[in-house]
Amino acid sequence: MNNPSPSRSEASRAGLRNYVLVTGAYWADTVTDGATRMLVLFYFYNLGYTPLAVASLFIFYEVFGILTNLFGGYIGARFGLKTTLFIGLGTQVVALSMLAFAPQSWLVVAWVMASQALSGIAKDMTKMSSKSAVKLIVPEDSSATLYRWVAILTGSKNALKGVGFFVGGLLLTVLDFQTALKLLVVLVGVTLLVAAILMRGGLGQADRKAKFGQMFSRNAAVNKLAAARIFLFGARDVWFVVGLPVFLSSVLGWTFWQSGGFLAVWVIGYGIVQAATPRLLRSRVQEQHEPDGRTATILAFVLAALPAGIAVALSAGVAPTLVVVAGLIIFGAVFALNSAVHSYLILAYTDSDKVAMSVGFYYMANAAGRLAGTVLSGALYQWGLQSGASNGLVACLWASSAFVLIAGLLSLLLPRQAGVRSKAIKIGDAFFCGCKPGLAAGCTCRCGRYATANRS
Repeated sequence: MNNPSPSRSEASRAGLRNYVLVTGAYWADTVTDGATRMLVLFYFYNLGYTPLAVASLFIFYEVFGILTNLFGGYIGARFGLKTTLFIGLGTQVVALSMLAFAPQSWLVVAWVMASQALSGIAKDMTKMSSKSAVKLIVPEDSSATLYRWVAILTGSKNALKGVGFFVGGLLLTVLDFQTALKLLVVLVGVTLLVAAILMRGGLGQADRKAKFGQMFSRNAAVNKLAAARIFLFGARDVWFVVGLPVFLSSVLGWTFWQSGGFLAVWVIGYGIVQAATPRLLRSRVQEQHEPDGRTATILAFVLAALPAGIAVALSAGVAPTLVVVAGLIIFGAVFALNSAVHSYLILAYTDSDKVAMSVGFYYMANAAGRLAGTVLSGALYQWGLQSGASNGLVACLWASSAFVLIAGLLSLLLPRQAGVRSKAIKIGDAFFCGCKPGLAAGCTCRCGRYATANRS
């Protein structure tokens, strides 16, 4: 049939409505997550914690991010993305409340690490819900549309995380630590309430037969991309998470709101570049302007030169403010292109009926990279201080360059085109098939329309 039935149109509208709600919830959680990161980092560094000790506060955040993406993908596939969304928002309320309402004597390393573990769970549950949901509402053969939507979603998320950095630095300047956190509790609580009231039905189809073992991808392209993702995000966080904020505060003498504001502007710009990636790379790709494995490889090798260049300039005694500010801006723009291409490829390489588990597995790798980068950021910065105040950041930058080189080498193994879907999406009594070689058995290609399957 040429047109979806009225019930199908209604279902599509309901799916779009729910996607808007889950994306809005993800944005609110993203602002909160960024603000909390700045509050915790600057508050405890100001109390006299070493860079390595500050980094340790976020170890459980990243460890539980890995576990959340592993189990969260399974939960999303088994019970639906609506379940993972509400788990994420509810967990964030608990995590923030642990810091906002605890007695001052409880604000020690172990307590903060436990709170950050819950924040890591919350953030990755909401992220997985939103990034999986976009795959469910874009037609299977509309790769260009998927590319644009993923770029916009990823870019907006990072722009709002930048807003969160600024909010965190500003709140710590004008309010005390716990009062600022109470405001964030209210923000997430209201978001959870609105989503619960307005969301209708589910978000995606629950698969009660989904098995935990399926979380570990058998898709070679997904596995290679996940391996590259580990080193790509490790390269960012190895100097951005602890080394850079501490450098801005202790070496350049910036105040909390100045440091938070600068990082906010950087992340917002980074998000804008991500959202604009389809237009910026249009001359590189062909046909529907879709990137491929070669795109990811080229971008990775270009990116690897940037932290090395910043490190050389700092070691040569060039004005550190100019070097770090200009270098970070260029690094952010190129890294944003890398990240947006990766975010598209993970959805392009996976079948829609496995999207929650594939995205969960992929972002488990993402969290593993962040964990490695976070720990090394504090450890390398502290080690580098033995040879001079600026050299702590230099050590982080050389590690960043090495990580990106490894990501580039792994990207050489990626397919030169998006993987062909091996399975059609079942929607009621019909199957939705893309117009490309290798269609699932029983499918009739009608270029974006619903085609009845031959079940004989």
